[in-house]
Amino acid sequence: MKLDIDEGLVALIQDAAEKAFLQLFDTYDENFYYCSLITTGEGLCPVISAWSEEALERMTSQAENVEEERYYLKWSYGESPYFTYGEEYFSEVNRVFSERMKQIKTDEAWTQEIQLRINSMEQAMSNLDKAGLFGQGEQRLKLVINAEFSHLMLQIQKGPFD
Repeated sequence: MKLDIDEGLVALIQDAAEKAFLQLFDTYDENFYYCSLITTGEGLCPVISAWSEEALERMTSQAENVEEERYYLKWSYGESPYFTYGEEYFSEVNRVFSERMKQIKTDEAWTQEIQLRINSMEQAMSNLDKAGLFGQGEQRLKLVINAEFSHLMLQIQKGPFD
């Protein structure tokens, strides 16, 4: 089954994500094992998050129980020191998402729009993967990439009582 995507959104998201990940990889010569594109259940503008072995070590080295801390942090996009890294590259995506939101008149249309956004995010990450952004061969096999929803991001972006 082919997913509904918006090629314009895919191109915008892909461009922003590529710039953010390239800057991250160029700035931090680390062994990344997790790279994700995150949005909220409300379909807000995505951001990237990533983890590397070195970042995980830095974040857990002083913990009372290192193994337990590693267990809880290893896949936590929001606890990563690289959460929202390169968010400045997503300003055009944010503008387009906001404009599209103004056109939506029904709950059903909003549900379809959110699905379209996540599908477009998935396609953008897939395109970046096929282009080799996340490595080749053994290097690529050590890296999990995805596009995901988070309800916590809404609280981070707006605050818990907004």
